[in-house]
Amino acid sequence: MTTAALSSAPLSKAALFEAQAVKTSARRNRLLSLPALIIIGIFGVLPLLIICVYSFLVAAPYGGVQWQFSTDAYLNFLFQRDIFDDTLQFTPDFLIIYLRSFLFAVVTTIICLLLGFPTAYFMATRPPAQRNWWVLLITIPFWSNLLVRTLAIMFIIRDEGLVNNALLALGVIDRPITMLYTNFAIQLGLLYAFLPFMVLPLYSSLEKLDFRLVEAAYDLYATRRQVLWRVIIPLSKPGIIAGCLLVFIPALGAYVTPLILGGGVHLMIGDLIAQQFGSGRNWPLGCAQALILMAAVLVALYFYVRNTSGKVQHG
Repeated sequence: MTTAALSSAPLSKAALFEAQAVKTSARRNRLLSLPALIIIGIFGVLPLLIICVYSFLVAAPYGGVQWQFSTDAYLNFLFQRDIFDDTLQFTPDFLIIYLRSFLFAVVTTIICLLLGFPTAYFMATRPPAQRNWWVLLITIPFWSNLLVRTLAIMFIIRDEGLVNNALLALGVIDRPITMLYTNFAIQLGLLYAFLPFMVLPLYSSLEKLDFRLVEAAYDLYATRRQVLWRVIIPLSKPGIIAGCLLVFIPALGAYVTPLILGGGVHLMIGDLIAQQFGSGRNWPLGCAQALILMAAVLVALYFYVRNTSGKVQHG
């Protein structure tokens, strides 16, 4: 029989039934995913489109927008027009706030990693019956609201707080140390808020680690440092990457912590954007700042994932 005859031959009943089953399964999967797609579209894509549109409009005098196309929101991010001759002048105020927020996020991520890795390793090396209790202790802070936890830190480090009162009672200092409303207070609050986000992914990765490889490295006369850097850390890279992302991204746009512990003096990106929608009454500028932040994070993630994809392997 020729090829043309074979191609024109009618499909068997089994093949027709299989094709119909595939179509039915695909249709059922689309219907099952429809609620999730609707929710993502309404609460994710639609607000993003609104923000994007608003960023190209003109700010209304008392909040809101005027439906006139303008790119002033993006232009005002780095430049400001002179009130007399309408010339553009470079103003790095917003850029400084972005760089400060980036520095806070990087320092928070690094310190959380330095503190979280030994903690997660300790948890992963406990007997299986004890590990759930250690996970419970790490997740206890999540039981209360972030605002309540931040206020608790404020009461601890204020001039009449627990730390200063203890140091005064011990005679270490003769007057209270100013810690509240400083960069130190913001950094401390960020560390406290996001440390569990680093510990849990690291623990999940280290728990799956085959410790027979560690024993084999010791049998081959590897030192503790060599075992750590050449066995444990490479095999726990997925947890390190996940923890760094879970800490860096929310720390970059933190709002409650710098507002309360910084006293509104040491602004970060979240406070800056909130001001544009509040006292600043400049919604287009706030939308533009939010989109610039999102674009910067996406670009950084793209290059990070591009450089790490294919190199991360789990034992």
